[in-house]
Amino acid sequence: MGPLKIFGLVLGACVLVFLLYATTRPDSFHVARSTVVQAPLSRVHALINDLHQFNTWNPYNKDPATRGEYAGPRTGPGATYHFDGGSGGKGTVRILGSAPTEVAMELHMLKPMEARNKVLFTLVPRGDATEVTWAMDGPSPYIAKLLHLVMNMDRMVGGAFETGLGELKQRAERG
Repeated sequence: MGPLKIFGLVLGACVLVFLLYATTRPDSFHVARSTVVQAPLSRVHALINDLHQFNTWNPYNKDPATRGEYAGPRTGPGATYHFDGGSGGKGTVRILGSAPTEVAMELHMLKPMEARNKVLFTLVPRGDATEVTWAMDGPSPYIAKLLHLVMNMDRMVGGAFETGLGELKQRAERG
């Protein structure tokens, strides 16, 4: 057996191990980041519950190539934002539920690959401040498991959440 054939067999075995290892990864993912905003809960809630306001600090809507269209009510359940283009891909964000201490959304991505994820903003009063947690949960089908082996989902999405929460904090604290 020649060295090239041995190399091919070793490479094939490594690929097979990689593909099999992906099957052992979790069937879902969770990413969350928190910050404390020196602003009342009602001011912070208004910047999340209104998708027009949400998109002023949402890091996924910062690419000038992104085109968007709003539908439904301006705030609360049913408020919807369809986006396309730019680095954010293509999809829809819809508010599913809203209470003074949380806003629940669905993110339905169409591109770069289809996914339906739950997004939850939790608001906890802390005296004159508000602790905000931005979390996202979703399924990890096999292709996502493969991608998560080479791309750190928590670092990638979590980093964007940190950026967005920083901008939310600045806007809310300015009043």
